Amino acid sequence: MNRQISPTSIAPPAANYVHAVLVEQPSRWLHTSGVVPIAPDGSTPDGVGEQAEVVWRNIAAMLDEVGMVPPDIVSVVTFAVVGEPLGPIMAARDAFLDGHLAASTLVTVPELAQPQWRMEIAVVAAN
Repeated sequence: MNRQISPTSIAPPAANYVHAVLVEQPSRWLHTSGVVPIAPDGSTPDGVGEQAEVVWRNIAAMLDEVGMVPPDIVSVVTFAVVGEPLGPIMAARDAFLDGHLAASTLVTVPELAQPQWRMEIAVVAAN
């Protein structure tokens, strides 16, 4: 149902993502807000890598709640505070998606809504 689009007439993606995803005849869509790095106990880890892991666990809980799985994700938008290392953020995404490629955008921002948040992610899933 979700088909990866990577035209050979343009340069390949710069990392582990696909240029576009065509969703054909979906029956359900899930659009998240920006998912922030707050653990279930209300804490926020200090490190950006740990924050990314919390965000992906929160996304997993949302997917599970509606009977979806990581391969249903068609789009990822990651917001990272300028100066934070991007490697751990992308590594957490790649680990969660486990080889599944989605359309992906990374935006660096001067700050997020809470000063302790170093990154947040919004996803769209369809099945």
